[in-house]
Amino acid sequence: MTSHEPHHHLPLTARSHTALRRLELRVVRRLDGLLHGEHLGLRLGPGSEPAEARPYQPGEDDVRRMDWSVTARTTHPHVRDLVADRELESWTLLDLSASMDFGTATSEKRDVAIGALAAVTVLTQHVGDRFGAHLLHHGHIRRWPAHSGKNALYTLLSAITATPRSAPHHGATLTDALDDLARTRPRRGLRVIISDFLTPTTATPADTGHPWEHPLRHLATRHQTLAIEIVDPRELDLPPIGLTTMTDPETGHTREVHLSASLRRRYAHAARAQRDSVRAALRRSGVPHLLLRTDRDWIVDIARFVIEQRRTAHRLARHTPASPR
Repeated sequence: MTSHEPHHHLPLTARSHTALRRLELRVVRRLDGLLHGEHLGLRLGPGSEPAEARPYQPGEDDVRRMDWSVTARTTHPHVRDLVADRELESWTLLDLSASMDFGTATSEKRDVAIGALAAVTVLTQHVGDRFGAHLLHHGHIRRWPAHSGKNALYTLLSAITATPRSAPHHGATLTDALDDLARTRPRRGLRVIISDFLTPTTATPADTGHPWEHPLRHLATRHQTLAIEIVDPRELDLPPIGLTTMTDPETGHTREVHLSASLRRRYAHAARAQRDSVRAALRRSGVPHLLLRTDRDWIVDIARFVIEQRRTAHRLARHTPASPR
């Protein structure tokens, strides 16, 4: 396993710049149309730096912001706002292992993953000026330093799209990449994990544990963390095409298989069990889980997820009691 962190950006060609700008405009316009400009679902919480205390305004201020010490001293209700951090950083771990170079629908899993990275970056730029990425590719972890602005986003996306397909390897795994992200980026912020969460040890449906679960849980204890799972429909069921040659992208092993009706039924059952196991592991890790498919409109699915996150946040806010200082 090796890792490195580039110190400068790769140049953008005119063609790649146009394509990436088209992707960004597609993401921005559709999300704004679906969310009406309110991206609260993926926002980081307010910072912890206190502002000056000020008189409480009935009907306008949240009583949970009440500054009880100032209120007691002045005998008049006062609230103290929290100033949002000015240099928040969000980091995305993007899985570009061999299993992500697969797709039988309108796009490959890698394409959806890159689009999800762009969408999350757009959604979090309201509060996080800087964003960076860790790329898991061909058994190596590539660290892309945090920057801000559209040009930095274009450059990051350009570097990712130019990354060649990953060959079978025995290097770094998703577990290693999660450990590396936690170790090298200790500052609190947003962490987004984009992967299919497929590893060789998760091939057995009866297996309820995953090697990446513990480091993901550890990451979520310190950071706001989001897991985005990318799935292709052919990973869930097989077509009735008879004898075919199948290759494991992670190991390179090839085998001829006759896709009989009974085999397809057993495969579908095992695939459902495996995905249920991944979903349960993510739930145990305490991270929100967004599922994106190559045969669906992933921008709509992201928008629905954000809306649901917003509703959940509002419900929690209404039921969270105020605590005195």
